[in-house]
Amino acid sequence: MRNKVTVIGAGMVGGTLAQRIVEKGYADVVLVDIIEGLPQSKSLDMLQCGPIVDSDARIIGTNTYEETANSDIVVITSGVPRKPGMSRDDLVLTNMNIVKPVTEQVVKYSPNCIIIMVTNPLDAMTQLALKVSQFPRNRVFGQSGILDSARFGTFLAQELNVSVKDVYACVLGGHGDTMVPIPRLTTVGGIPITELLSKETIDRIVDRTIKGGGEIVTLLKTGSAYYAPAAATEQMVEAILFDKKEILPCATYLDGEYGIKGTVVGVPVKLGRNGIEQIIELKLTPEEGAALKKSAEAVMELVKIMKLE
Repeated sequence: MRNKVTVIGAGMVGGTLAQRIVEKGYADVVLVDIIEGLPQSKSLDMLQCGPIVDSDARIIGTNTYEETANSDIVVITSGVPRKPGMSRDDLVLTNMNIVKPVTEQVVKYSPNCIIIMVTNPLDAMTQLALKVSQFPRNRVFGQSGILDSARFGTFLAQELNVSVKDVYACVLGGHGDTMVPIPRLTTVGGIPITELLSKETIDRIVDRTIKGGGEIVTLLKTGSAYYAPAAATEQMVEAILFDKKEILPCATYLDGEYGIKGTVVGVPVKLGRNGIEQIIELKLTPEEGAALKKSAEAVMELVKIMKLE
């Protein structure tokens, strides 16, 4: 019997994620969206790929939550992107009003599931889902660190003309302007990049990594990234369902780790069948630790806007 994954939000990220899972064939998928016909049409189209890609996985589209019952994993991608003239505060409150009722439906129909948050502002929305669901923190976390690390690793591989497989990119912190790439712990073939590249080059690549999402938004003009975010989320889903015990950067609620308490921030964790099975604490320099705490404080400012207490 295949596992069951629900993807809420049939937009570009949600639709691409559903496609990746279905084509790999290891789980059945329920694709949910409020727009009538959208999840149904995308699901039917993906289902008809089965004979071509040799996958017997099933996918259905729906505008309600009954079909999502007893999901193993629920991925929340629903929400609106930041639009011209919209402040960060506006985005938080707008997506809060979407994510809160979605999370309530998830809990109602799949009380034992693991929730992966993709909606932005990601760290704050993860904390919202944790509060609303009342699930333990190992079962509610967000996808961002994998995406940010992938961007960092891509740019480094291009700069050094090496395989991306040889690059380990370390990025901590919130998903946004305060993310904390750690060059000292980022390696190529086991060699720290600080020994391979000049500080000026590293700083340039770090800056491009931090602005990576914005670069794509500027080029697209009417949307944001979805291929890499979907691939990053699928990696998390696979690590959980196959109990891989994989070390991946995820947005997780910290309760004293790294000297941070009471907020969601991106750190490396061990992902397995139970969700987050261990939070990995790296030894940071005082400067790196201060940057991570500053990032956590930025997340807390967003959380305060939602008045969760």
